[in-house]
Amino acid sequence: MTAPLLGIVADDLTGACDVAAAATDAGLHTVVSLGPPSGTPLADCIVVALKSRTAEPGIAVRQSLESGRWLLGHGTARLYQKYCSTFDSTDRGNIGPVAEALASIVAERAGTPDAALSIGTPATPQNGRTQYLGHLFVGDRLLSESPLRDHPLTPMGDPDLVRVLARQSTRSVGLLPHPVVRAGGDGLRAALRRLADSGAGHVLVDALDDDDLDRVAAALLAGDGPPALLGGGAGLAGALARRIAESLPADREGAALAPAVPAGRRLLLSGSASARTREQVAAFPGHVRTLDPLRLADGSDSAETVLSELAGRFAGHPDDTVLVSATADPDRVRAVQAQLGTAAAAELVERELGRIAVGAVDDLGVRRLLVAGGETSGAVADALGVRSLFVGRSAAPGVPWTVAGHRDGRTGADPIALLLKSGNFGGPDLFSTAWEVAP
Repeated sequence: MTAPLLGIVADDLTGACDVAAAATDAGLHTVVSLGPPSGTPLADCIVVALKSRTAEPGIAVRQSLESGRWLLGHGTARLYQKYCSTFDSTDRGNIGPVAEALASIVAERAGTPDAALSIGTPATPQNGRTQYLGHLFVGDRLLSESPLRDHPLTPMGDPDLVRVLARQSTRSVGLLPHPVVRAGGDGLRAALRRLADSGAGHVLVDALDDDDLDRVAAALLAGDGPPALLGGGAGLAGALARRIAESLPADREGAALAPAVPAGRRLLLSGSASARTREQVAAFPGHVRTLDPLRLADGSDSAETVLSELAGRFAGHPDDTVLVSATADPDRVRAVQAQLGTAAAAELVERELGRIAVGAVDDLGVRRLLVAGGETSGAVADALGVRSLFVGRSAAPGVPWTVAGHRDGRTGADPIALLLKSGNFGGPDLFSTAWEVAP
């Protein structure tokens, strides 16, 4: 193995795990790097997980460019911008600004004077995300009628993605409509060339099922189009990976194997406020320890208190799986945000859940950890000192188990298994069933 065949810049950690699962399921050896790579093992596919989804646009662009340049500098054949399948964004960005920045370095590599075209779709049908005539659907509902309209950081009230992307972009936005996609072949490729010739900087692509995504992937990999930054959700990345994997020899050199995870205890940490995570918390049959941000803020609760309680619980029930949950309904989240501030409330919960994770792993023998929520997962991984992850079996679509074989400052520490889940992913019983395929 010499250079990555697919390099992906993801705007958060659970999104990185989602797209890594798609690449792995397609047959590509995949590694996730937390932040710009440094010493990351080479693989068929390298996914760089940033924390840029809700960062200031300038910070998101800078981090994305650093990662994209590393990937291209290491010979990556194709660059992909991974963003959320619900297009989580605001009128300031960051999907548009990051796409334009990454498209510029794709053009530099190709030696063309103009920025490359940005082509993508958030459609990920296996998770109920589809795009039709530029409008994003979550299941059978428009995005604006789904629970995402109440997202605490990026409320999505406009389902017309052409309009959404145009508000945060300096380049024009075109649409590849579903009838053209469904026809596929030469017509699809010709439509992409016409959009490029018309001056479009971004092209959003309709897709209703995996067959649509496979047609788009075939057109994008045909080699007769203009230089392009590819992008979107895990659906299109998986279709690209399937087509790439078809051309690889069965006996090619493999990626480094994930280290074995020793026996140990299991812990769930939930910081997501999504509707699906609330279902999963409600369905969990085991012991639940609630974490209240207001009690954390006034000092009447703390990570140390939780860890002491966990130690007692594990001592009496060594085979238990315990859930520590800061998940709450939207009204409660808004009430807490009103008292503490939106950013301060989130940072407080993330910091304490990170501290709980470190204490549970280092002192209580936890070796398998399921974390719900994108920002929470990033905070927990940072606290644990995780820098890269080997991708393994999926517990649900877009929800793979991973193994961290190295942690900063913990030389000789046991490997740990992490399932880092987007708030909206997984079935209602995931908190009980995920362990069946854990490393």
